[in-house]
Amino acid sequence: MAFKSIKTILVLVFSTILLSSSYNVIAQGSEVKSAEESSKEKKDGFNAKEVIFGHIMDAHEFHFLEFEGRDGQKHTVSIPLPVILYSPQKGLSFFMSSAFEHRHKEVNGYKLNEDDKVVSTEDGVKVYDFSLTRNVVQMILALILLVWLMISVAKSYATGQGVTSAPKGKQNLVEVLVSFIRDEVARPNLGHKANQYLPYLLTVFFFILINNLIALIPGTANVPGNIAFTIVLGLISFVVIMFSSKTHYWGHIFNPPGVPGFVKPILILVEFLSVFIKPFALIIRLFANMVAGHIIIICLISLIFIFAQINPAIGWGTSLVSIAFTIFIYFIELLVAFLQAFIFTVLTAVFVGQAFEGEYPKDEHLPDDAVIV
Repeated sequence: MAFKSIKTILVLVFSTILLSSSYNVIAQGSEVKSAEESSKEKKDGFNAKEVIFGHIMDAHEFHFLEFEGRDGQKHTVSIPLPVILYSPQKGLSFFMSSAFEHRHKEVNGYKLNEDDKVVSTEDGVKVYDFSLTRNVVQMILALILLVWLMISVAKSYATGQGVTSAPKGKQNLVEVLVSFIRDEVARPNLGHKANQYLPYLLTVFFFILINNLIALIPGTANVPGNIAFTIVLGLISFVVIMFSSKTHYWGHIFNPPGVPGFVKPILILVEFLSVFIKPFALIIRLFANMVAGHIIIICLISLIFIFAQINPAIGWGTSLVSIAFTIFIYFIELLVAFLQAFIFTVLTAVFVGQAFEGEYPKDEHLPDDAVIV
């Protein structure tokens, strides 16, 4: 049973990582930009927009900070990542992102634009980016952490801890969360099939939760705030919902009972669209909430530097208020990290339960104390 659960975790999470990477590759396939776009210069001073989008967008490195050295030059503290490019005209290229020297240098006819996307400097050359960006690397790290956590907890149970004695440490935390998802999400919405879907629901919950929590560490990527990540999770849930659907589910959509004939065309259209609106709601809800929280935190911190450009004294005065609000929002984001993982999981369970819910037998009678509204 433990082996099957671990196998489910590996398959589902690797599917998320690979499909998210593929989505980014398709989105990043681009031709060289015009001279006007490539000749744009950065504005002097603090650029709040660049900082905000630099955090929530994907990148080819983990960027931590910049400082001015004694030589008067700006130095960047970052972790470079592998760049893997394919061009039909030039073939395969592989090098580290540090070779770009933070957009100041071209490598093999490629460069990083202002959006940190790799583009070709040659006309008519198309490039596809298969790089291990920070979102992909962070998802892999989240997968390793998730698998290590589950295997270590499973080994604890195998030794009798948590069975013949009370669970301890991380085992206690995981047991509480697993019991909560089983008793409050799976069983109420999936009934007798709860155990069948529980591995998937637990995998979705823990994978989203771990990525949400890692994203709150300064310097890391906001993976749940990447639309490719949430799209893939939504598509996987959509596939699970469709494969769980029964004849009664589709009959309710295309032949709604007890509805006048002239209303049926409108209702059928609405019900059919709801099949696709459900996974779309999962995608947008997780993406919007995780992006919004991070933008608010960065905006509050940015106020310090924006006011400091006006007057250093105003910047110092603003810092007290900004930091206080930032700490408050940060704790709210910790709550949101758990809440969004729970909401995605519970809505998935609700939609799956609706898909396989069967029609009541015709000879089944309501209990004597039933109330008909």
